[in-house]
Amino acid sequence: MQYIQVTFSFIQAEDYQKDLLMDDLANIGYNTFEDTTDGFAAFIDFDHYHELSLKEVISSYEPDLQSSYTIEEIDAANWNEEWEKNFEPLIIDGQCYVRATFHEARPQYPYEIVIDPKMAFGTGHHQTTTMMMQYILEADFSNQVVLDMGCGTGILAILASKRGAANLVAIDNDDVCYSSVLENTLLNNINNITAYCGGKEAIPAHSFDTILANINRNILLDQIADYASVLKAGGHIYFSGFYEHPDLDMIKAECLKFGIHYLSHKKINDWVAAKFIKK
Repeated sequence: MQYIQVTFSFIQAEDYQKDLLMDDLANIGYNTFEDTTDGFAAFIDFDHYHELSLKEVISSYEPDLQSSYTIEEIDAANWNEEWEKNFEPLIIDGQCYVRATFHEARPQYPYEIVIDPKMAFGTGHHQTTTMMMQYILEADFSNQVVLDMGCGTGILAILASKRGAANLVAIDNDDVCYSSVLENTLLNNINNITAYCGGKEAIPAHSFDTILANINRNILLDQIADYASVLKAGGHIYFSGFYEHPDLDMIKAECLKFGIHYLSHKKINDWVAAKFIKK
């Protein structure tokens, strides 16, 4: 499969401006981001790339955000080779060790997750994934039925499984993510995750104890009603992929329409993860 790599260089930019740009790029199909010395690179599969959409997003930041960018075609093999050079193992709260297949195992940690992301989002390094994993490590997932929406590599579902979940459904609308979940469940000897390629229409018509949704604000707002329809009373939803202001209040308000109440949130830089309960 061919991919488009768009590499941004910034003359002067605040971190929150770059994060907002990444979020808008994610909304038009860019599914992987990699920091560079003076900006970041964004990746999208060739079939989903539209130059006009890219230019519209970039123009919405002018003249406040001064940047330049280059576009090149790459193939998956080259991207994975570059990723392997830069991927470092990650430790979450001293409990969960996330590594790639080419790193040594470290059995002193209670939970170890092996991830080969290919072009799928979710190695734990992004703040949103880190906070979602922190919530999973804090919660009791024993015998739970769990839905992971926008699952990326499947890292959240894999950790929930290791934390005792009985059955899990992992859904992403990117076929690369779907393939990545299948591969990563095998790498971690997980046999209770069912993966689907699709959006909210792919959510099975049965009840869930917990829902994990690390996507972005607009998609979350669109899908909250669907989550509410399958979440058990007393069940929890963990959201991430958005900012504290104004996104969190918007999500709180939408959740209240369906009897889903805010409990708490975490924040790293400007990114937020939040916990809700259905009453």
